Amino acid sequence: MSPLRVALLGYGLAGRVIHRPLVEAVPDLVLSHVVTADPERRRQVARDLPDAQLVDSAEELWARADEVDIVVVATSNDVHVPLAAAALDRGKAVVVDKPMAQSSFQADELVARGGLLSVFHNRRWDGDTRTARQLLDSGVLGEVHRLEARFTRFRPQVQDRWRERPGGGGVLLDLGTHLVDQATFLLGPVVSVRADVRALRAGALVDDDVFLELRHAGGQSSLLWASAAAPWPGPRLVLQGSRGGWAQDGLDGQESAQREGVPYAGEPDGTLVDQAGAHAVPCLPGDWPAYYRLFAAAVRGDGPVPVDPADAVVVAQVLEAAVMSSDTGEVVRLGDG
Repeated sequence: MSPLRVALLGYGLAGRVIHRPLVEAVPDLVLSHVVTADPERRRQVARDLPDAQLVDSAEELWARADEVDIVVVATSNDVHVPLAAAALDRGKAVVVDKPMAQSSFQADELVARGGLLSVFHNRRWDGDTRTARQLLDSGVLGEVHRLEARFTRFRPQVQDRWRERPGGGGVLLDLGTHLVDQATFLLGPVVSVRADVRALRAGALVDDDVFLELRHAGGQSSLLWASAAAPWPGPRLVLQGSRGGWAQDGLDGQESAQREGVPYAGEPDGTLVDQAGAHAVPCLPGDWPAYYRLFAAAVRGDGPVPVDPADAVVVAQVLEAAVMSSDTGEVVRLGDG
């Protein structure tokens, strides 16, 4: 059986550093086409993927749609929806980098088109998230009542890039998407949101520091921080329960390994504290390639997509509630909350 042919739209950070090595790690996938018109990125494609076909535009790819099976949208946020919709309309299986859409309305409309669609919520396969899921399932922490998660950086100078411009940038949409997805993945549906969304750095055009407090349907709370203006990072992930608490420091190392082109070496131990004291807890290794293994299997008809696109609609609704809460200073309730 021939490998599934993958077209990668975009060859910036997301396309080149994140998606390319993960697709290459799956034997049933081959990166057959890369869409970029940027001269430097075309030179990078020629070096990285000498067998891939370079395509100037999405329109040219659509004219050759019978040459590919899967389309990966790894472009700027503002064109995720139209590119994904065009690929779905041509019968292609589609992966959209997060955020799937810039609003819950857009996300819902994209899901309603039908077809094989998934959103790249890869942080579900971080080592800390995998370990948290294992601890929750084991019951070792007792009844867990709180999750804390941080995705913070210290970048005091505003950079001239699309992620820091209106129309698609800001840490709420960028990093907040990861945090909210992790919280709902681990603790379930959200019924209320309280948030503070700010722009702290001189010259910032979009939000660069956010805090969200989520209340889940099961009564638990999630406290989430995302920032580009945080010198002290704080613990990455924390679970507090009736029998013990657990914390993991440091951001998962898979992205840095892929940036540097070196093997991923796993994660340091976390710490569990209970009545007997503090204990080291081995952190499960991260496994981002699992996303594309599962997606390839879904295309073959052998299981569901790794992330249901309906989950991206929920995340977008929570982010919209966060903006409303920050603007009004009130708790915003969702669904039956």
